[in-house]
Formats: sequence, structure tokens, C-alpha cells
Amino acid sequence: MPHLVVSISGHGFGHVAQTAPVLNALHRLLPEVKITVRSAVAVEHLRSRIHAPFTHLMSEGDIGMIMSSALDVCIEESRAAYYQFHSNWDNRVEQEAQILRDLGTAFVLSNVGYLPLAGAQLAGIPNAAMCSLNWADIYRHYCVNPPTNATQTDDQIIATQIHASYASADAFLRATPGMEMNNLPNLIPVAPIAAVGLNRREELNQQLKLSPAEKLVLISMGGIASRFPVESWPRIEGVRWLVQESWQVNHPDAIVLESCQTKNFCPGTRMSFSDLLASSDALICKPGYGSFVEATCSGVPVLYVNRPDWPESPALVEWLHHNNRCVEVSRPAMELGIINDQLTHIWHASHPVQVMPTGAMQVANWLVSKLKR
Repeated sequence: MPHLVVSISGHGFGHVAQTAPVLNALHRLLPEVKITVRSAVAVEHLRSRIHAPFTHLMSEGDIGMIMSSALDVCIEESRAAYYQFHSNWDNRVEQEAQILRDLGTAFVLSNVGYLPLAGAQLAGIPNAAMCSLNWADIYRHYCVNPPTNATQTDDQIIATQIHASYASADAFLRATPGMEMNNLPNLIPVAPIAAVGLNRREELNQQLKLSPAEKLVLISMGGIASRFPVESWPRIEGVRWLVQESWQVNHPDAIVLESCQTKNFCPGTRMSFSDLLASSDALICKPGYGSFVEATCSGVPVLYVNRPDWPESPALVEWLHHNNRCVEVSRPAMELGIINDQLTHIWHASHPVQVMPTGAMQVANWLVSKLKR
């Protein structure tokens, strides 16, 4: 039984959203494969997305970036975290290699922690990265200044170590849409990856006592602790807001998404996020792979607050505007809930051709060819 060890970054939920469909497709193609997921993401969230059997191990294979909100990067705090993570890099890689040997690993798939890749390479274990971004380019963007002399700074050394881990992998499977990553010689572009839920709107209308004319707008910030002050938003006639329970929103038109339950298949259980998204009339979010691609593949229009400083944003935003009905909303306008005109615009816009998320099966077939060797 081949043992696939999968590393999933805890930096938001987009990494899980990309990886889960691949593992689900892989399980259908190769049900005998043993899967271990190493991640700092809560196991409850992992199991809500990954339907293939797996063993969970707590692990952090990357830093990501330290965030003060879903939109704001803490640059100096991030730099300090990277300095600590890389302070004894060679020993850290050796420890990682030993962990992978002890697990009896046949293949490492990482989205997109670089330490598991470096450990696998030291241990001689086949490995691949898969993501729409990489931390080497993100780190360079925020923390590395242009060189002023021939001596590498600590920031440049760290960026070089991260880049080497990605460039030395068997492949970097870059999900569409994604950063260009032209500096990676092993880049393999793959199609969009998304879990498309079932549209259960009639079921929701009955449960929530909504009329067919009412609009449901799902608000999601992608797994990083942050929220909009929905409780102070003005009411928009015929519009209801789906918000998560932890936000504690007190608004007459707010609905807690965790209260939405399934009836037809598993009575009494929460409706999955993918089904709620597919059942909504719009998504409000920030630029993020999971949010943009799942909404687009579900035919759900998007209002978003941009993150112009985030290096992945231009590729995501360009792809969204090409493939979906969408409008960018300024951060102040979103904070105040002044979005009636924008919602009206996307609801009256023409529907583009719906995107099919074939990337998960593409990657799964690629993994099968590797695991069967």
C-alpha cells in the first residue's frame, strides 16, 4: 500500500480548498493508497473537505505570512518568524527527513510548505508542490530588498532556501489561476481546482422561511480571523446575509450559516460550505483561490475587496473578471455596507460560460502515475 504524505499550509483555507478535491479524486482512482495529512488546520475542517480516509498529524511546514486581518500583512512580525524558522535550517531539514522516513513515505505532496519538500529531497523521497502561489516569491515581495553588494543578506539567504526547496521538487503543479513562477524550472500548469457543491436553495428557502424572491449573500473571509461589521450595515430590501457564528452579528437580516442543516441526505447535520455557496446568490470575500474559483465554478457572482499588495491578487482578479460576474468594492464602502448598487449590477450582468474544475482529476492522475511506480 503506497503511503502518500500530504502537507497542507495553515495560512487560510485556500490551501485546503485546493488539496481536498485532489485527494478525493485520488481516492476514487486508487482507493488502496494510504494518506497522512500533516497540517495545522483544525482536523474538523480538514474532514469537512477531505472525504478520503486519512490520518492527521499536527505539523507546520511553512510560515506563510503573519496577518493582522484577512487583508493586512504584518511584515516585520513575518520576517522575525522566518528568521526563527530558518535559524538552524540544515538540522530542521534533517529532522523533517527522519520524520518522513519513519512514516514510510512513498511520496510527499505539499501545498505549499517547503520544509516537507526539503526533507523529502534529503531523504530521497519523490515529492511535488501544488499551489497557486509559493512562499519564496511572497517572502521576496515583502521582506527582501534589492541587493546592494555581492554579500547576500539574511533575507536573501532565506528566500534562496525556500526557492531551492520548490525548484528541486519533482514538479511544482501550479493551479490556475496562479502566480507566473517563471523562475521554477519544474513548473507544470494545471486547470482550476474546486469542490462544486449542490444547489439546495429550495431546501434552504423552506428551512429559513425565505420567499423565492429573496437573495442570499454569503460572506466569507477565507479562514483568517477577520470580519466586516455587518451588524452596522444598512438593510437592503430582499437581501439576507449568511455569516459565520463566531462573528456574533446582530442584524435583522443576518443568518448564521452553521444553523443551516441538511434534510434530504443526512438530516440534522450542517450543510456543507460548498453547498451553501452553490445555493447563494452572491459571495462577498477578499481575493483568495478557494473563494474565487469555487464561486466561479458554481456560477455564483462575487463582490470583493482587493488586496493590491498581495502578489497573488493580480492573477486571481484578472481570472475572476474574465470568467465570472464580479465587482471590486472599496474597503471603506464594504466596511459601511454601501454595496446595493454593486449587488444590483452583478445580478443583472450577463452570465459567462461556466468554468469546469478539471484540475483535481488532472493532478490525481499525475499522482497515480507516480505512486504506481
